[in-house]
Amino acid sequence: MQPDAIPAGLARMLPGLRVAALTLLFFLLAASGFFLLIGQPPLRLFADLAAYAFGDAYSISESLVKAVPILFCALAVAVPARLGLISVGADGQLYAGAIAGTALVLAWTAAPMALLLPAMLLAGAAGGAAFGGIAGWLRARLGVNETIVTLLLNFIGLLLVNFLVYGPWKDPGNQGWPATIPFPDAATVPHLFGTRAHLGLLLAVAAAIALHLAVTMTRWGLVLAVLRGNARVGRMVGLAFGRNALLVFLIGGAMAGLAGIAETSAIQGRLQPGLSAGYGLTGFLVAWLAGHHFLRIVPLAVIAGGLLAAGDTLQLFAKVPAASTIVLQALLFIAALAASGLQRRRVAS
Repeated sequence: MQPDAIPAGLARMLPGLRVAALTLLFFLLAASGFFLLIGQPPLRLFADLAAYAFGDAYSISESLVKAVPILFCALAVAVPARLGLISVGADGQLYAGAIAGTALVLAWTAAPMALLLPAMLLAGAAGGAAFGGIAGWLRARLGVNETIVTLLLNFIGLLLVNFLVYGPWKDPGNQGWPATIPFPDAATVPHLFGTRAHLGLLLAVAAAIALHLAVTMTRWGLVLAVLRGNARVGRMVGLAFGRNALLVFLIGGAMAGLAGIAETSAIQGRLQPGLSAGYGLTGFLVAWLAGHHFLRIVPLAVIAGGLLAAGDTLQLFAKVPAASTIVLQALLFIAALAASGLQRRRVAS
């Protein structure tokens, strides 16, 4: 078939499909080499990964549990990226959302679920938005590099959680373990179908759909595209880069803040250290692999969640080091970079 005989829609999809296929091939080769290096048979480990991630109802539910914070954090990265801004601060925003939501729960413990649950989620979103807004305001008003600011805020968010659970918010009946009191039932995000998967999954998917519609079907999406392409031209026609920089960081921070309070409420049951198992960086990887396309982020977040869930199980049953999951994520990122580089060279030539 001649190139001009290919339907226009398929022609637009071919580069992306080629990159996806090359990424998968490179990842399988690199992961096989890693498994051989640690003395594990690659085929058996690949089969175990698939089974432990999506082999039965329990595995699927655990993969979805991991996917929720990854999906929210990926959205937190993708929203600023629509303006050409690079945020690596989803972890800090996640912690800020957990802190803000927990503060409301501790102050309003006896409130009924109809009031406490939505207020807790809104507080979590507001806390994450405030943390993201710091980077957005500094970028908009002072031209400070948003990547450095968001990276540093990650450490501040983590240390704030540690300060609170070791200090003023520590449960005195916890026998020395640093954590707040358990959340009341009225502040627990409902679980789905008797599993650990929870309502946060539906909220995250709804947020991804809403953001997709916002950037594809509204004037705001066009404004972001123009400013991303050439901010100087955008300013010349009256578009405000600074105001939109603040806005995208507020929205992105709210997404990560929801991840933090949902994970605290539904999974941990209290605020405690180690809330984020690297969800922010995994979300960054997912957003990048999806090309910051909100709908593509959803299945990729589920796959990444499956990889994390399977890694936990492999550690128990196959005696594979827990760090193997992090190595596999790194290999996936390297494979995607290599595939994208080859595609760009092919187009350039």
